[in-house]
Amino acid sequence: MANYMYEEKEGFDGKKKKVLSGTFDEGKPDTRYDWKEKLATREERIKYLKTALRYWYSNEWYGSEKNKQGG
Repeated sequence: MANYMYEEKEGFDGKKKKVLSGTFDEGKPDTRYDWKEKLATREERIKYLKTALRYWYSNEWYGSEKNKQGG
């Protein structure tokens, strides 16, 4: 298990808080990560891609993007 490093930061309430600092392993992975291995069937892969790409390729916009378009 990795040793976690913490920093002290000031919160919105002005009190000191202990928060995690950068917690990553140095170097490069040994093997390539294939996201398709997590999804067993073709339907699961298509659903994943549709969900992931919905923001870019659909008319569904949320938050500030909706306001920018006058919606």
